[in-house]
Amino acid sequence: MDKLKLITSTTRKGRKGIAFANWMQEFATKEGSFDIELLDLAEINLPLLDEPNHPMQGQYEHEYTKEWSRKIHEADAFIFVLGEYNYGYPAPIKNAIDYLHHEWKYKPVGFLSYGGISAGLRSTQMMKQVVTTLSMMPIPKQVNLPFGFKKVDEHGIFHPDEQIENAALTMLQELKKWSHAMKVLRNDTTTNSRE
Repeated sequence: MDKLKLITSTTRKGRKGIAFANWMQEFATKEGSFDIELLDLAEINLPLLDEPNHPMQGQYEHEYTKEWSRKIHEADAFIFVLGEYNYGYPAPIKNAIDYLHHEWKYKPVGFLSYGGISAGLRSTQMMKQVVTTLSMMPIPKQVNLPFGFKKVDEHGIFHPDEQIENAALTMLQELKKWSHAMKVLRNDTTTNSRE
């Protein structure tokens, strides 16, 4: 079964993104197309990029970078649970991406974005430029949550409506197709060479 990594984008106390990520993990697990793992950047707590070598070299000195590399390398697909800060993506997700290079290649990525009336779409559009530079495929189908925080209860549980669930199901189905289609690229040692 293909491995799907859900990655949060914010780390601040009081964030709502973790509620959306927890729901997406549960929903995707029930859907059953992927082996799911949630990677919460608040728990992983990567420092601001501090590796002395360029990520393209894959020569990591710090154990936390090596562990991050292992997690991303083993993935076949991703969902970024993406907030929006000042019309752009949050710094923690950009930092987490910039730690690595080859590990991201030839993998599809879906977006569950959230924010105010724009539902994080400006953040998503900016992030698409980043991921395509890393030879990732941002799939067209995504989940957008305008004022999603209004559907998070006092216990931090997100309660989606049927429209949101349908969007999530469509995104997962598309991710599965793209993951299978791109597998030939991920398995091609000539395209994944670090030389």
